[in-house]
Amino acid sequence: MNMLNITLKGGVVKEFEAGTTVLEVAKSLGGGFYKQVYCGMVDGEVVDLRYPLAKDCELILCTFEDEAGKKAFWHTATHVMAQAVKRLYPETKLAIGPAIEGGFYYDFDRKPAFGPEDLEKIEGEMKKIVKEALPIQRFTLPVDEALELVKDEPYKQELIKEHADAGEEISFYRQGEFTDVCAGPHLTDTGKVKAFKLTATNAAYWRGDQNNQTLSRIYGTAFPKAAQLQEHLERIEEAKRRDHRKLGKELELFAMLEEGPGFPFWLPKGMVLKNLLMEYWREVHNRWNYVEISSPIMLNKELWLRSGHWDHYKNNMYTTVIDEQDFAIKPMNCPGGMLVYQQKPHSYKDLPLRLAEIGLVHRHEMSGALHGLMRVRCFNQDDAHIFMTKDQIKDEIKNVVKLIDEVYSTFGFRYHIELSTMPEDHMGCDEDWEAATGALQEAITELGMSFVINEGDGAFYGPKLDFHLEDCIGRTWQCGTIQLDFQMPERFELEYTGADNQKHRPIMIHRVAFGSIERFIGILIEQFAGAFPLWLNPVQVSVIPIGDAHLGYAKQVVEQLTKAGMRVKLDDRNEKMGYKIREAQVQKINYMLVIGDREMENGQVAVRSRKEGDKGAVTPEEFLASALEEIRTKAN
Repeated sequence: MNMLNITLKGGVVKEFEAGTTVLEVAKSLGGGFYKQVYCGMVDGEVVDLRYPLAKDCELILCTFEDEAGKKAFWHTATHVMAQAVKRLYPETKLAIGPAIEGGFYYDFDRKPAFGPEDLEKIEGEMKKIVKEALPIQRFTLPVDEALELVKDEPYKQELIKEHADAGEEISFYRQGEFTDVCAGPHLTDTGKVKAFKLTATNAAYWRGDQNNQTLSRIYGTAFPKAAQLQEHLERIEEAKRRDHRKLGKELELFAMLEEGPGFPFWLPKGMVLKNLLMEYWREVHNRWNYVEISSPIMLNKELWLRSGHWDHYKNNMYTTVIDEQDFAIKPMNCPGGMLVYQQKPHSYKDLPLRLAEIGLVHRHEMSGALHGLMRVRCFNQDDAHIFMTKDQIKDEIKNVVKLIDEVYSTFGFRYHIELSTMPEDHMGCDEDWEAATGALQEAITELGMSFVINEGDGAFYGPKLDFHLEDCIGRTWQCGTIQLDFQMPERFELEYTGADNQKHRPIMIHRVAFGSIERFIGILIEQFAGAFPLWLNPVQVSVIPIGDAHLGYAKQVVEQLTKAGMRVKLDDRNEKMGYKIREAQVQKINYMLVIGDREMENGQVAVRSRKEGDKGAVTPEEFLASALEEIRTKAN
């Protein structure tokens, strides 16, 4: 009997017979734990519960608490949905149905397209399929047999034909009368998909290409327990309330227009917000000894060939021809930073040299991927490029981490860090990558901070630390990044003179704090639900005279606050005071100063706070002192 050593959670090693499946291992642990296990990870590779173990390995049993477990659960739910659709509308053709963040979707070819009114009917059929608890079975077929099995499904045939040259067998999953081409993994039966909800339907292009067939996409989500589903749906409703696209329009911050899809139009209030963020960015970077530069928005092809972007990133770049020479609008600021470094000789005494730039970059995104400020085609990136010696690497990484921590703490964000390692498409030798990855890991460890490994997701020129913000409703957003780069200084032949009077190659850090300023503003809008802290709000105070007799004194108060640097609106419209206060609340203005007979007589203002309601009457000087302190401390 061939026995295997299987390393489980916590380093516990257990013996199992060769051929034992992941599910059988889970069942052997007792206590009904196996019922919560949805897939496994064998030496880091996600596998099905039916997967037979053939060698000594590390096995992680994945529940709904694990990302892999969630995806297996949601992938099964999408097959349940597709089976329900085929039962109700058998003429429908199947496209693809992956698990995605927060749930799943499936694309169908059907005329007419599915509408919201169809979702309830499909959900009803899904409930029947779950109640049937149909066993889910995996099997494989050679390409010719696979094509015969799906002869009535043109989209599935197209996917299978892509594998015809590889000579590999095609993986299928069957549940009852429904069979789908799928790599898995899946749960053992449909009965485990206890709680689900179909959330939306819209149009989508086959394979995301607008030149292809328009399909009907249905989104959904599912959970092991009804309470989890309800909590998730409440979060979705809260997210809708906070949607930056809706609030951006209501608060007159920005516009997305059909004349420029993916190119934001900043309105006056939005420009105030954007400039405040950039002023804060400059204040922080001055303190951390950065110098600011600006590089051109368009540079020639030779530069992008030298940087590696032309070979690795060309499909995302906008190009043009000037004087019979190819040019590209910059998708990143880094090559411009290289050229700035080259403008004069450098000594080791000049290093570290920290060059910071808020550069406007353009990247081609598919139209279907555009999403308000979160995914745009042009944005301001708050880049910095730090040039240093090898022995300065660790300290510089630590300093950048501290700077990013300061920035995120100012806005009340929690975050976690991911270390992304060498991708398949990369420049440079493995030794340089190992040294760079080790330096990032040591620096973050010495700061006492935790991180998770994101295998193979580094930039093509170096490994990186990514900072993922967590907002107030539990969503995460990747914003800040620190990328250690041994490659680009080599390609640009950057040099400095060392203490030995010899030429040396500097090491370089690419880093951003906000990331895209546009995206960061979108996140801030949703984090605060448009109710910005006083220091950030485009309009901080509304001064409301009750009648015309109070207008003169109100104007004096406005002038006094404005001279002190506050952003003030005088609401002298011929409307009732209650209406003006309600509208100021809707516009999420921090303070309303109401002025009537008593306030004018006593040289005071009646203060109403957006957060705390009526705060009583104080002098303008007293209000101003309190407000300026709130601004100085950047209180949230």
